[in-house]
Amino acid sequence: MAPQTSPDTVLLCYCSCPDSTCAQTIAETLVNERLAACVNRLAGIRSTYRWQGAVTTDDEELLLIKTTAGCFDALKTRLLALHPYELPELIAVPVAFGHTAYLDWVRQTVGG
Repeated sequence: MAPQTSPDTVLLCYCSCPDSTCAQTIAETLVNERLAACVNRLAGIRSTYRWQGAVTTDDEELLLIKTTAGCFDALKTRLLALHPYELPELIAVPVAFGHTAYLDWVRQTVGG
Protein backbone atom coordinates (compact mmCIF):
# COMPACT_ATOMS: atom_id res chain seq x y z
CA MET A 1 0.00 0.00 0.00
CA ALA A 2 1.31 3.45 -0.93
CA PRO A 3 1.80 6.01 1.84
CA GLN A 4 -0.64 8.91 2.03
CA THR A 5 0.84 11.87 0.20
CA SER A 6 -0.62 15.02 -1.29
CA PRO A 7 -0.14 15.66 -5.03
CA ASP A 8 2.40 18.40 -4.26
CA THR A 9 4.62 16.15 -2.13
CA VAL A 10 8.10 16.15 -3.64
CA LEU A 11 9.44 12.69 -4.45
CA LEU A 12 12.98 11.46 -5.02
CA CYS A 13 12.83 8.52 -7.43
CA TYR A 14 15.61 6.02 -8.09
CA CYS A 15 16.02 4.19 -11.39
CA SER A 16 19.02 2.18 -12.60
CA CYS A 17 19.85 2.10 -16.32
CA PRO A 18 22.10 -0.24 -18.31
CA ASP A 19 24.22 2.53 -19.88
CA SER A 20 24.67 6.27 -20.33
CA THR A 21 22.67 6.40 -23.58
CA CYS A 22 19.60 4.92 -21.93
CA ALA A 23 20.05 7.14 -18.86
CA GLN A 24 20.40 10.30 -20.98
CA THR A 25 17.33 9.46 -23.08
CA ILE A 26 15.17 8.86 -20.02
CA ALA A 27 16.51 11.94 -18.19
CA GLU A 28 15.97 14.28 -21.14
CA THR A 29 12.52 12.89 -21.90
CA LEU A 30 11.28 13.20 -18.33
CA VAL A 31 12.54 16.78 -18.01
CA ASN A 32 11.37 17.84 -21.49
CA GLU A 33 7.90 16.45 -20.82
CA ARG A 34 7.78 18.18 -17.40
CA LEU A 35 7.45 14.85 -15.58
CA ALA A 36 10.63 15.66 -13.63
CA ALA A 37 12.16 18.96 -12.57
CA CYS A 38 15.68 17.54 -12.51
CA VAL A 39 17.39 14.21 -13.08
CA ASN A 40 20.89 13.54 -11.74
CA ARG A 41 22.89 10.79 -13.44
CA LEU A 42 25.37 8.83 -11.33
CA ALA A 43 27.72 6.86 -13.55
CA GLY A 44 29.92 4.00 -12.48
CA ILE A 45 27.66 2.10 -10.12
CA ARG A 46 27.78 -1.69 -9.86
CA SER A 47 24.59 -3.52 -9.03
CA THR A 48 24.47 -7.05 -7.65
CA TYR A 49 21.07 -8.70 -7.63
CA ARG A 50 19.24 -11.98 -7.97
CA TRP A 51 17.43 -12.39 -11.29
CA GLN A 52 15.78 -15.55 -12.59
CA GLY A 53 17.53 -17.67 -9.96
CA ALA A 54 21.07 -16.41 -10.54
CA VAL A 55 23.15 -13.76 -8.80
CA THR A 56 24.32 -11.18 -11.33
CA THR A 57 26.55 -8.11 -11.19
CA ASP A 58 26.29 -5.36 -13.82
CA ASP A 59 27.66 -1.88 -14.43
CA GLU A 60 24.81 0.61 -14.47
CA GLU A 61 24.01 4.31 -14.24
CA LEU A 62 21.66 5.50 -11.53
CA LEU A 63 19.06 8.21 -12.07
CA LEU A 64 17.93 10.42 -9.18
CA ILE A 65 14.66 11.90 -10.38
CA LYS A 66 12.93 14.83 -8.65
CA THR A 67 9.17 15.05 -9.22
CA THR A 68 5.90 15.30 -7.29
CA ALA A 69 3.40 12.69 -6.19
CA GLY A 70 0.90 14.23 -8.60
CA CYS A 71 3.20 13.51 -11.57
CA PHE A 72 4.38 10.09 -10.42
CA ASP A 73 1.89 7.91 -12.33
CA ALA A 74 2.60 9.68 -15.63
CA LEU A 75 6.35 9.54 -14.93
CA LYS A 76 6.13 5.82 -14.19
CA THR A 77 4.18 5.12 -17.39
CA ARG A 78 6.68 7.07 -19.50
CA LEU A 79 9.74 5.59 -17.81
CA LEU A 80 8.47 2.03 -18.25
CA ALA A 81 7.80 2.73 -21.95
CA LEU A 82 11.37 4.01 -22.47
CA HIS A 83 13.31 1.57 -20.30
CA PRO A 84 14.87 -1.53 -21.92
CA TYR A 85 14.77 -3.75 -18.82
CA GLU A 86 12.01 -6.32 -18.40
CA LEU A 87 11.64 -5.18 -14.78
CA PRO A 88 13.05 -1.64 -14.33
CA GLU A 89 13.85 -0.34 -10.88
CA LEU A 90 11.62 2.58 -9.93
CA ILE A 91 11.49 3.50 -6.25
CA ALA A 92 9.94 6.77 -5.05
CA VAL A 93 10.67 8.21 -1.62
CA PRO A 94 8.73 11.21 -0.27
CA VAL A 95 11.01 14.10 0.68
CA ALA A 96 10.31 14.93 4.32
CA PHE A 97 12.76 17.84 4.61
CA GLY A 98 14.69 20.04 2.23
CA HIS A 99 15.53 23.55 1.16
CA THR A 100 12.08 25.15 0.86
CA ALA A 101 12.93 27.23 -2.19
CA TYR A 102 14.29 24.16 -4.02
CA LEU A 103 11.24 22.06 -3.17
CA ASP A 104 8.98 24.88 -4.36
CA TRP A 105 10.96 25.01 -7.62
CA VAL A 106 10.38 21.27 -8.15
CA ARG A 107 6.63 21.76 -7.60
CA GLN A 108 6.50 24.72 -9.99
CA THR A 109 8.58 23.04 -12.69
CA VAL A 110 6.74 19.74 -13.12
CA GLY A 111 3.25 19.29 -14.46
CA GLY A 112 2.78 22.47 -16.42
